[in-house]
Amino acid sequence: MGRRVGLLERIARARLGGQVIRRLRRAGFTDARYERRGFRVRFTADGDDTPTILELAPLLAVRGRRRRGQVDRFVAGLVAAPELPRDWAEVRPLLRPVLRGGTPGSPLRRPVLPFLYEYVVVDQPETMTYVGPDQPAGWGVSAEQVFAAARANLSGAVLQGVASEPVVVRFVDDGDAYWTSHLLLEHWLERLAGQVGGVPVAFAPERGTLLVTADGSEHLRGLFAQAEEIYAGSARPITPMAYVYDERGCTVPYTVAPDHPLHQTVRRAERVLAVHEYSRQAAQPPDEPPAQPPDEPPAQPPDEPPAQPAEPAAPPDDRTDAPGRGASAAPQGKDAAGSGMGAATTGMDAAAQATNATAHQTDTAAHATDATAHGVAAAMAELRLVGSADEGWRTRAIWDRDEAVLLPEADEVQVGEDVRPWNELLPHLTVVTGCEPARWAATGWPQI
Repeated sequence: MGRRVGLLERIARARLGGQVIRRLRRAGFTDARYERRGFRVRFTADGDDTPTILELAPLLAVRGRRRRGQVDRFVAGLVAAPELPRDWAEVRPLLRPVLRGGTPGSPLRRPVLPFLYEYVVVDQPETMTYVGPDQPAGWGVSAEQVFAAARANLSGAVLQGVASEPVVVRFVDDGDAYWTSHLLLEHWLERLAGQVGGVPVAFAPERGTLLVTADGSEHLRGLFAQAEEIYAGSARPITPMAYVYDERGCTVPYTVAPDHPLHQTVRRAERVLAVHEYSRQAAQPPDEPPAQPPDEPPAQPPDEPPAQPAEPAAPPDDRTDAPGRGASAAPQGKDAAGSGMGAATTGMDAAAQATNATAHQTDTAAHATDATAHGVAAAMAELRLVGSADEGWRTRAIWDRDEAVLLPEADEVQVGEDVRPWNELLPHLTVVTGCEPARWAATGWPQI
């Protein structure tokens, strides 16, 4: 699990972000902006339609004047060659697929799992640039060829040996392997059966973490709790859900019957992901740029100890500078499985604590974002996780005022003081085109 970041490191991060932003803008990248949660900078180079992403973690370890010099060299290299390769033969080996939730802008993507999409990036030594929807035509190929080439560039490596009993395997990403992206490869997860001691069940809570165990394993419940805790505390989360493979070898969500002991655990993970993605959508609509870092960090309060950890550290960079390079996969075996169960020893208590962070994220959605649907100014309603393991986990959309609203899909909707099932309200709603995740518009409370 990634460590959390204290006040002093948050100040260092903000200062570094400000340094890079200022140098980029002096170099002509006027739209450069800092993304605090991802600890990265995003800008669009001249002639490009899609943003370039600069991961700042590699620069943070350098101190003082050395950091300033490295930032200057870092930006100078971008100015010298900011554009993507124009030739398909040149760019093809640099393509990588990435599994993500929603991301600002409009890069090339396709849906692959609930709330998750497959994107393609051009992976260069210092930058990772999302491929735009119009770029395949410029290379003389189709979008499908771009996705296929990106997948083909993954190593597809698997572990050696056979487990005599169910174990937990943790794939350690050193920044070159794209392990979570391997879930996009057909039959890749299926081929891990011998190494985990049964039908593989995978978790990708953040970009640098891929956990796999066997279905029916005693470790599975604990991994749900561990995955949610990592997901809620990560600066670069992907999903708290579990995944298996179908008859075609494609990765699909892990599901169980209503009478299965893990039924409510699985429901909770599905709904935590929904709450997070709808909260992200409401907190930062596509047309609103993220906040910029301050030129100077806030001063530390005098005579007070550093603040308690409140912001997660970014996991290892997920870039690579050569095709075929892969990080080692570290099988945890019994010892590591026991370690993995550390978060599970508290069972769902640990997951409940992790949900506090998720609930905090939903609070930002309460500050509704203005939108326009069908000519009516509307606000994006908040989505909350409610219930318990005993009564069942549910999502609840909050429609507390009789006014126009954009509702997220939910199990139930709070209409004023009443709580109504989603299916009861659905005939009175209109789906809004262009919203991902999907939202439904209404001009006021229906008279039911």
